[in-house]
Amino acid sequence: MRQIKGDTTLVGISELRTHAEEIVKVAQRESVILEKHHRPIAVLVPIQRYERTEATLDALEEYLLGLLAKEREQRHPVKSYLSLEELERRVGLRHS
Repeated sequence: MRQIKGDTTLVGISELRTHAEEIVKVAQRESVILEKHHRPIAVLVPIQRYERTEATLDALEEYLLGLLAKEREQRHPVKSYLSLEELERRVGLRHS
């Protein structure tokens, strides 16, 4: 196990097998990069950082979808949209 940045530790996969408990304790405080044959294969991060990252990505996705919806609405009039019922009828999920 070796510190590569102030808040990141590098660990070989074989070391993980023999020192898992110690490495998990480190991963609760900072990022741990797992490597195999001197190549990174995975990253362990504290759960709080993972949850913040997921929340940020979810918010960004919602924001981008909103922008796409606004853009589409500006390019295509709402009257050209199909209703859910019409779409189901056209793909054969609902009969007239």
